Amino acid sequence: MAAALAPPGQVATLILPADVSWMAVPSGGGPAAPVRAPAPGKVGDDIIEAAAAVLRSRERCVLLLGGAATRETGLLAASRIAAATGARLLCETFPARLERGGGLPEVDRLAYLAEAATSQLDGAQHLLLAGARSPVSFFAYPGRPSDLVPPGCDVHQLGSAGDDAAGALEQLADMVAPGPARVPWPGERPQPPVLPVGELTGESIAQAVGALLPEGAIVCDEANTAGSWLPAATAGAPRHDWLTLTGGAIGLGLPLATGAAVACPDRSVLCLQADGSAMYTISALWTHAREQLDITTVIFNNRSYDILNLELQRVGADAAGPRAKDLLDLSRPDLDFVALATGMGVPASRARTAQELGKQLGQALSEPGPHLIEAVIPAMF
Repeated sequence: MAAALAPPGQVATLILPADVSWMAVPSGGGPAAPVRAPAPGKVGDDIIEAAAAVLRSRERCVLLLGGAATRETGLLAASRIAAATGARLLCETFPARLERGGGLPEVDRLAYLAEAATSQLDGAQHLLLAGARSPVSFFAYPGRPSDLVPPGCDVHQLGSAGDDAAGALEQLADMVAPGPARVPWPGERPQPPVLPVGELTGESIAQAVGALLPEGAIVCDEANTAGSWLPAATAGAPRHDWLTLTGGAIGLGLPLATGAAVACPDRSVLCLQADGSAMYTISALWTHAREQLDITTVIFNNRSYDILNLELQRVGADAAGPRAKDLLDLSRPDLDFVALATGMGVPASRARTAQELGKQLGQALSEPGPHLIEAVIPAMF
């Protein structure tokens, strides 16, 4: 149990016999002492000095952040390092928790598509991992390497999985970029986008989110393909947390929002949810209503498993016949998320234009309790 609580956190299942539920406590037994998570380990000075030498070499370096390094302390230190050394700063494709907005340094995520990620890392001679794992492609593809580290690039790990990556970055920043962390002046900070008008698309939804996101919001992102413009659109928003899909399964968004709202009842939760993956855990809406959780859900409804259509093409199966493609179609009948939400007690509306979405999203975020907006957008594939 202690190991499960240790950074970066593990998934743990405790299996007990049923009779434990009614057995008498043995004589002298009593409540066990609370299990406390051990403090993160300190990264060795030799490892940090070696990383500093690499950064001072002026060879092309990429600094990839993950784990606790994607929060304020790590972001500020990594930004100092990148500014002083010219290293490229990236974070993992799907960070478990990324702190954003409010003047924090904007960090690009490693691209989902292997070709785009390869382009980001192209020419790197050194890859420094701070709380991150060495990058591989999300899926395997015929004739393409799964390892995204460029040939000839040396990989350096700033400590092990349970070590204090953010603290190591601060030490490293003090060595290669002495001086206080510099946060952009208000005039230099990205400005939030204006509310969009016209056609409702994945891009205009992202603009509306960037324009309306409230201070301290928690965003649970499972928008998938239609969310390609996120989270970039929220760089100029007030301070917020961005939670993402961290594994290969889909259906995480609605339960993740449930957990976030229970853990932080004083914060507004925004769930950005693709239509297909929503259906795996749609019953979470009933919990939103029963517990009166402050969650606004936006369903990106394009009536298609676009992400799977994309992957079908990328594995060379784009010549698939109509029966195969029909498996990835979400029409006949169309899913009615307004009816589904209303039937489980969540107030719901439907937006077909950018103006309608902006109005409905602004109202939902300003009111406590659960809401759902079905955003009808065109399919991309």
